[in-house]
Amino acid sequence: MMRPMRSSPPNNPPKSADSRRDGASSASDKLGSGVQFLTVPEELAGQRIDNFLQARLKGVPRSRIYRILRKGEVRVNKGRVKAEYRLKGGDQVRVPPIRVAEESAPAVAGESLRRTLEAAILYDEGGLLVVNKPAGLAVHGGSGVRLGLIEALRQMYPNSPFMELVHRLDRDTSGAILVARKRSVLLHVQSELRAGKMGKSYLALAAGKWPRGQKLVEAPLRKNTLKSGERMVTVDGEGKPSTTRFQVEERFKGATLVAAEPVTGRTHQIRVHAQFVGCPLAGDTKYATDEINGAFREFGLKRLFLHSARVGCTLPDGTRVDVKAPLPSELESVLAALRKG
Repeated sequence: MMRPMRSSPPNNPPKSADSRRDGASSASDKLGSGVQFLTVPEELAGQRIDNFLQARLKGVPRSRIYRILRKGEVRVNKGRVKAEYRLKGGDQVRVPPIRVAEESAPAVAGESLRRTLEAAILYDEGGLLVVNKPAGLAVHGGSGVRLGLIEALRQMYPNSPFMELVHRLDRDTSGAILVARKRSVLLHVQSELRAGKMGKSYLALAAGKWPRGQKLVEAPLRKNTLKSGERMVTVDGEGKPSTTRFQVEERFKGATLVAAEPVTGRTHQIRVHAQFVGCPLAGDTKYATDEINGAFREFGLKRLFLHSARVGCTLPDGTRVDVKAPLPSELESVLAALRKG
């Protein structure tokens, strides 16, 4: 049973990255400028010291982090520790002066994005956020993307010492995504995800007439990287076992609205499985032809029609969370146009 949202993110701008992530750092501190003493918040209890340092020493090679651990330059409660040491809430971590690679100033979430995400928060209880991610926003920065959902949320919740993605959505996919605000929640929900106990359901518009009786697609998937660097996924006998359940929701002339539940969680799984049965998703620039996408543009479709419509899981205390994300208006209008024929 879903409990109501408890809080909304503060409107004040974020402090420094260090004050956001470490309870003992002040806003004027800057890792790399001198010896730092950091207090480990309860939310990070159980994290390995090497991963803790990696998240705070951006630009420092992992080999360098292991070196300062081996040499005893990093101390926890004034004692030496090994890289596999798991932190406890309240631990005092001494970080030595270390040169951090020069980086461009971190991207800051603009007021428009902040307002969009504040309005998109569907659930905020028990250390779990559910966000209705807009299409076009990557879930994290990297590969030419300076700012993603998780970076923006960390700026919006400057007093939350822990903020991590539970799972991912493709950049062009909209809808419900889980974000943990406590390490215990992250580990618990991810264990449910691995065990197939976490519920996820998508709405997708497939091109053509979905085959009657085609409710289960089991086809192994293999990731490939093209010379251009583009990532593609293909059905391949040597790929990883992959299963998706499909249910027809509504039929149109030349298209079918389907609900898709991925049993496994492979990259582009729903998109490739839909293509595999001969009904690629509308607006999919990777797996549908230009001709197909052009036809759907006539109905006003300007993006991939794939939406994470529902997510469900339990919290560590047993509370059941079941959240639905409404279909964006730009996709609803496409369905309305298809109904008119």
